[in-house]
This record gives sequence, C-alpha cells and structure tokens, in this order.
Amino acid sequence: MFPVTDTSERVVIVGGGILGTMHAVLARRRGLAVTHLEREPEGRGASVRNFGLVWVSGRRAGPELALALRARELWESIAADADGTGFRTGGSLTIASSDAELAVMREAAALPDAKLREVEVLTDDEVRSANPALRGDFLGGLWCKADAIVEPRVALPALRAWLASGGPGYEWLPGHEAVELAGRGVRDQFGQWHRGDLVVLCTGANYTGVAGPHLAATGALAAGGAGLRRVRLQMLQTLPFPGKLTTSVADGDSLRYYPAYDVPSLAALPPQAALAAENRAQLLMVQRLDGSLTIGDTHEYDEPFGFDVDEGAYDHLLARAAALLGAELPRVQRRWAGVYSEVTGTTDLYHRSDVAPGVVLVTGPGGRGMTCSPAIAEETFQ
Repeated sequence: MFPVTDTSERVVIVGGGILGTMHAVLARRRGLAVTHLEREPEGRGASVRNFGLVWVSGRRAGPELALALRARELWESIAADADGTGFRTGGSLTIASSDAELAVMREAAALPDAKLREVEVLTDDEVRSANPALRGDFLGGLWCKADAIVEPRVALPALRAWLASGGPGYEWLPGHEAVELAGRGVRDQFGQWHRGDLVVLCTGANYTGVAGPHLAATGALAAGGAGLRRVRLQMLQTLPFPGKLTTSVADGDSLRYYPAYDVPSLAALPPQAALAAENRAQLLMVQRLDGSLTIGDTHEYDEPFGFDVDEGAYDHLLARAAALLGAELPRVQRRWAGVYSEVTGTTDLYHRSDVAPGVVLVTGPGGRGMTCSPAIAEETFQ
C-alpha cells in the first residue's frame, strides 16, 4: 500500500514508456497521487524494443556511472515489490576474440572505478565456467557482476499492476494523447483537462506533439549543436535456445561504443568488419525467461530513417552470436526496428527543461533509458 491522503499532491505524467512509468513509481513512493496518460493502448516505443539490460559496465566514470549505480539499486528494490518485471542478476560477459580486445579489458579492469562496476577479467575457461552456454572460440572476457536484466515486454504492465494494487492514488489512462499544455495541466484529445501540482512529459522520441514547439523554440533539435537527436536500431528474437545463458553477452565491438572502455589501448583495436562498421553494430545478446534470445543491435543517426530493415546487419549479428555460442541458433521468430531519443553535443546525461509553469519535459537518455529511468525519475522529484 502506497502512502496517500486526500491532500496529497498530484503529478500528471504523459508517456507510458519506462521513463514515464518510473516517474509514476517514484511519485507514488513519495505519497504523490498520479494521473498517467499514454496515447497508445500500451507503450510501444523503445521501452519495449530493447534488451532489458540494467547496464552498469559500460558507463562513463563520474556522473553517468553514479546514475547507473543508483538506478541499479532502485531497480532491485522496485522489482522486489513488483512481481513480473523479470529482474534478475547474473551480470554480463563481454567476450574478447583477440589479444587487442583483451588488452582493453585488462586496462579497463585496472581503473579506479572497476570495483564499483564489480568487473573481473576472465580466461577463456573461466568464461565458460561462468556461462557454460558459451562454447565458441575466444580468448577471455570481462565479467561485470553489477549488470542485471529485466523483461522489457512485460515490465511496464507489471509495474502498472503493482501501482494499481497499492490503493487509491494511481490512475492509468491509455488511449489519451496530450494535445495542449497549460500551467500545471494538459488537455487530451477528448477535451478533458488533467491538472496537478506538476506535469512531467516523457514523450520519448516524439519531437512533435505538445513537446514539439518547446523543442523547436529552444533550439534543442538544431543540427550540429547541443540538443537532441533520434537513433534507430535493429534487433531480433529467436525461438527458445536449448542452452541456458547465465549472463547477458556482448562481443568485443561493444568496447568501441561504451565510454568506460575509452582507455589508451582502445586505439590499438583493428578496424571493425566492414558490415559491422557500416551498421555501427555491436553484438548484445540476452536470453528471455522463455529461453528465446534477443540479439542486436545497430545504430543509425541520419534521418529520415528507412521504413525497412537491413538483412545484412542481421546476418552479421547472427553469425557473431553463433560463433560465441559455438552452436546453431534457433530460427528467428521476429525482427524489429526501434527509435530512441538521446542528448548530443553535451555532457548532460539526458534532457530536462521547463516547458510551462509546473510542466517539465524529461527525455533523451539514449541507450541509458532502460537502465537509468528510476534514477532519472528520482532526480525529477528531488
């Protein structure tokens, strides 16, 4: 049961993705009443089109790592109360297929913040012991015990069910799109006003709608400056794999994309394979609770994005996954593309701005969204 009284302050949250939902969770934990709007019947954006990684290992030292560590702590606490998020520990393994990749891992593991990430460099045999499903040919890996997993396709409804079970104070309004803003209020397409002491817009990668005029006026969408951009990715999911992955898995290309590995030896990495470089690809692989494998991903930054998906990128990712597992992969059952919003040209970890009196916009965490959403929400209410 969440604390709430007749005099509780009310928060109106626009957006049913993970960032909006975590704002609802953190608001209810503080005894605030919540009205929660989502224009779709269910969140359908980047929040459900991802790996479900609570990813500490690759975060940049300093504020980014601190935010991820706080979020990891909050995720575990929230999941202990909210059944069905699929939160589980076990860590991650980033696999080294060359001496150059192994050198980067050793240097990263010797950094002062390595203990905070709970990282350890393993030999090839130690990797197979930590995750027996990995039977391919590799030299070793970096084990980050702080990393965790949730189930992105079920976490949002599980969190809302928990909020709804906590007594009065949480109102979920799917199919309600915010179309007009005023001080401390939004109007939906049915003409109904939803007012509170604070309105939080978590509109994700939608740069039009109620947030659009504000973003345009502030220059947040201007090319080449500090602001926001959208990133498109491709992923897939197989049928159930007969083995059991005890960790999430990344390949050595991930060292190029995460700032924690920006160490001197990174410059000695050979060029990526042409297909991987063309698609800015890194292999990430997570086993779902039903045994299936989520595999990705790619990065596309130049809009307009295509409406179709590139089979060559999938060929590369599937080959990398099969090589690390040393086994034939199950048949692919679904493929998809997703788009997320990220800040660029700034050291900020996400975008927060005042849109109107008592109305704040929170967006742009990029690939940190699933990991850091609870800590971002906590900062909003702090």
